[in-house]
Amino acid sequence: MTQSPAVAGLEDALALIADVPDFPEPGVLFKDITPLLADHTALALVVEALAAPARDTTGTPVVDKVLGMESRGFILGAPVALALGVGFVPVRKAGKLPRPTYAVSYALEYGEATLEVHRDALEPGERVLLVDDVLATGGTAKATIDLVEKCGASVHAVAMLMELGFLPGRETIGSVPLTTLLTV
Repeated sequence: MTQSPAVAGLEDALALIADVPDFPEPGVLFKDITPLLADHTALALVVEALAAPARDTTGTPVVDKVLGMESRGFILGAPVALALGVGFVPVRKAGKLPRPTYAVSYALEYGEATLEVHRDALEPGERVLLVDDVLATGGTAKATIDLVEKCGASVHAVAMLMELGFLPGRETIGSVPLTTLLTV
């Protein structure tokens, strides 16, 4: 696993993530990112840190698109795409996209979920950065990797705001380079 490159002030920005005990149910410690999102400086630092894995050593973007997974991946991924000067592609829950899609279903601990992407969202050969807020079991990230491959594109890297280190997300996504800004 790769941690974020040293960014001045990033630690203070990440400290804005609030712990909410017993939400959404007793025994769960929810990580609320809304205070971080509400702080312009903190959000700008996080966006730059999430964009870093998609740049070469000179700072030049090496990806063609950023994909954000529903729904907080939209909040983080769109400004990352702007920072990189590339397009943004939303990966949605089933039935939310209006044109022909590719779909991938994956197991959850309580059932199954399906993610979709427009069939024309990516061109064969494009390189993409996946962005989301939390890597837990890795099911959402792995399904998105599979969608990218169905489009004929490739995943350059995955950038996550947080990783739940006690869950097997890293193992689930395999050898795809992973950058996380905070491991909890």
